[in-house]
Amino acid sequence: MFVRMDHVGVVAHSIDEAQAVLGDALGLVIDKDRSQWPKGSYFAPEQTHNFFFRVGEGETVVEVLVPTPDATSGVARYLAKRGASMHHICYACLDVHDEAERLRAAGLEEIALPRAEDGRRTVAFFHPRSTNGILTELVPARDRPRT
Repeated sequence: MFVRMDHVGVVAHSIDEAQAVLGDALGLVIDKDRSQWPKGSYFAPEQTHNFFFRVGEGETVVEVLVPTPDATSGVARYLAKRGASMHHICYACLDVHDEAERLRAAGLEEIALPRAEDGRRTVAFFHPRSTNGILTELVPARDRPRT
């Protein structure tokens, strides 16, 4: 079961580019702790530095993915082809594995990822060609500290 929208992911050429729009224009506040400011939280599989902006007083955030300059990952190719833009929507769920099974049974195309030692998914992605053009991510619901 989905609990809420967890985050919207966007790609950007730099955190300065994202800050100009998300922070300066829209007024979102960067979560410096979660973002491991100023370098960003490095995600090796996609060769990105990730930053998080809080949306209002709720639990939803905007995740900004900034590929490293020499990245050859899917995110880097996406940015080169489409420019800075929305990349994915992520939903928090009670049980990622069970929810992914439900979506697969409904005909959505899952992107293969490594699983936990017990064979269960800890995160899941579904291909945009099966989700009306939107890369869809599932993560476990978790409490976030309010600041």
